[in-house]
Amino acid sequence: MRRLAYGLALAGLVIAPAVNAQQCASESDESSFEIQALKSKLMVLAMSCHADDKYNAFVNRYRPDLAANEKAFSQYFKRRYGKTAQREQDAYVTQLANAQSDIGMKLGSDFCPRDSAVYDEVLSLRSPADLPEYVAGKNLIPVTLGACAPAPAPAPVTKASARSTKRTRR
Repeated sequence: MRRLAYGLALAGLVIAPAVNAQQCASESDESSFEIQALKSKLMVLAMSCHADDKYNAFVNRYRPDLAANEKAFSQYFKRRYGKTAQREQDAYVTQLANAQSDIGMKLGSDFCPRDSAVYDEVLSLRSPADLPEYVAGKNLIPVTLGACAPAPAPAPVTKASARSTKRTRR
């Protein structure tokens, strides 16, 4: 019986991340999040590893594609969150950078030598058209954050919020 319980608990740990991972409605939305994650990772690398020249080379090479991706990324948040889109997008980008920075801190002195190779890889792609396929195979979005997250649940109504709503309606 213990083995069965242990096995089920272990299976739950293995399955849980897959269940929690968000699915994007379209490949273009997913690609938009993945490219944003690459951009964020490269920014974290630039700041942590003093690789500004490599980050600038990346931005210069992919400038039109990054601008188009930023537009698509913003449109996703506008569709998903409406009036609070910019706040939600800013929060996501901040959480993404923080999560990637945390990964770097956990790797310690191995972070820069290990992860800086991403610059060489991305700068050696044949063309900007190869970028979406490249990021799709990189797993750059932390599992804890996910992509294409659902809209947040409405805040529960409390007595205090109900009173403030009544006051504003008068």
